[in-house]
Amino acid sequence: MVTGALKNKFPEIQTEIVTITTKGDRILDKPLTQIGGKGIFITEIEQALRQEKIDIAVHSAKDLPVDIPEDLAISAVLMRGNPRDVIVTRAGENIRDEKSFTIGTGSVRRRMFIGKMYPNVSFSDIRGNVDTRIKKLLDGNYDALILAAAGLDRLGIKDDNTSVLTLDIDDCLPAPCQGIIAIESRKNDKKISPYLSSINNADTFLVFETERYILKITGGSCELPLGAYGYISENKIFLTLSDTAEFSVKGSAPIEERFLLAKKLVKKL
Repeated sequence: MVTGALKNKFPEIQTEIVTITTKGDRILDKPLTQIGGKGIFITEIEQALRQEKIDIAVHSAKDLPVDIPEDLAISAVLMRGNPRDVIVTRAGENIRDEKSFTIGTGSVRRRMFIGKMYPNVSFSDIRGNVDTRIKKLLDGNYDALILAAAGLDRLGIKDDNTSVLTLDIDDCLPAPCQGIIAIESRKNDKKISPYLSSINNADTFLVFETERYILKITGGSCELPLGAYGYISENKIFLTLSDTAEFSVKGSAPIEERFLLAKKLVKKL
């Protein structure tokens, strides 16, 4: 998607995709909280940036740790995809609100919101990419999965063997920056900056900054069941926050007051 955006603006550009396997990709038998949190998905990639083995790094924004190294910067984001979560089951099977029904997710936030909707289901940790998780579902290791809608959309996964239920944002508030693709580069890289500024989606970047600020002032831990979602309309930003499925706070403000709004709402949690 990033390559396509660049080539759309600069048809003459030559690109090469360098695939980097991170610690987070390799260690799949432990929860994120036990092996280093969100940073395990980007450390090796950032090192490649510093060594100039790559010019830009592409991340899922919700997997970024709160603090970016001082010599690097998030220079652009693409237009936000679908921020919602989905429940995936085997085709023809319905969610049963009973203890024997096992949902695969490693997210404290998802367990909290889904647990409110279905208080009797059981949860079990799951790691791996989307294809791996769906295979585990179809093999009968789980009765359902909770996944990000944007991931399914972008991968073009439409399996006749599965059914997908998209959850309303108010029923399952997304993780901060869910559905956003972030592009990282070396800070003040004059060769690369013009390319990235040309593909940056301004509204999504403002929301990205605001939701990241919410993460920062709440501690930024992946153990915190924080949901946060913002959108921009008519020069105003609208925010919804929750750290409990029982209670959420909402507000709006002019875009230039977005951080003040975020701070006010966090204080109400």
